[in-house]
Amino acid sequence: MMGLQADLREASDVMVNFAKLGGPIPAVLINNSTTNNTQQQQQQQRYLLAGRSHIALSSGCELFLKYVTRASLETPDFTSCKSQVLERGERFAEFSLAARDRISSVGGPFVREGSVVLTHGRSRVVESLLLRAALVEKKRFRVMVLEGRPDAAGAKSARTYEKNGIPTTVVLDSAMGYVMERVDMVIVGAEGVVENGGVVNKVGTFSLGVMAKELGVPFYVAAESYKFTRLYPLNNSDLPEMGGIGESLQFLDTLNWSASGSRKNDDGDEKKEESTPTSSLQDVQDYVVNLPSTVEVQNPPCDFTPAKYITLLFTDLGVLTPSAVSDELIRLYQ
Repeated sequence: MMGLQADLREASDVMVNFAKLGGPIPAVLINNSTTNNTQQQQQQQRYLLAGRSHIALSSGCELFLKYVTRASLETPDFTSCKSQVLERGERFAEFSLAARDRISSVGGPFVREGSVVLTHGRSRVVESLLLRAALVEKKRFRVMVLEGRPDAAGAKSARTYEKNGIPTTVVLDSAMGYVMERVDMVIVGAEGVVENGGVVNKVGTFSLGVMAKELGVPFYVAAESYKFTRLYPLNNSDLPEMGGIGESLQFLDTLNWSASGSRKNDDGDEKKEESTPTSSLQDVQDYVVNLPSTVEVQNPPCDFTPAKYITLLFTDLGVLTPSAVSDELIRLYQ
């Protein structure tokens, strides 16, 4: 049985390292005629990390390993153990997939009729919660989405809300203080929920939590229980390395680019008939602000928000206070 556990542990480590260090990406995303091996590796890392951390993957693998290997203690022979491992693995996958529905059910009642909800970036569990509140519970409310660099996650999320009939406004994340006084609640997702009840999420969440507490706005976090992780950071310097992509970050003067006559279609894409891909790329490059090599660029994907800024957590285990996270972690791993 120890050999089975070792094999599963090795597979878990391979998955996490794959996401952290890079791996195969769709060939359509790589221009083989102009991209060397080093550039391909950089593209792979950017594609896999996508501005996110590996904490959720690590904690999910750890819980999966803990869950399925209990079979070795409960079955008398290898054949039965193998069958149990496969069955438990399938049940774990089903449980994880259903987590968003449970979170939407417990978090939906907190979205009040006529309220203004502020969210940050793109979280599938937050989208599921708000869409359920609008489409199933038939509540009318507005959504403000904070947009930050470099993945246009807020804009993508806003497009989802708009398509489902929810009045939506996109605001730069640097303007969170400007709009906070018009907001009734803040709800964000999480890359990881740590032992002390704090959360790791898209960079800017910490600032958002501080701002919400200062102005007395409830700050909620929606996260699946497989994102509960056995980390205990006290501040942002305690977070594990998460692969920031500062070296590849470019600064585009979008104001002058738009003023130069760039045209968009209704979906926000360049009109193909007005320019070729090569000329469009050149048009963009003309407005890229190139920094001197002596200027350091930092672009951390995530930050840590301490528990004192969090009102409640919506999870598939129920509605939790930040202080309850440590007890739930003990139950998950016991």
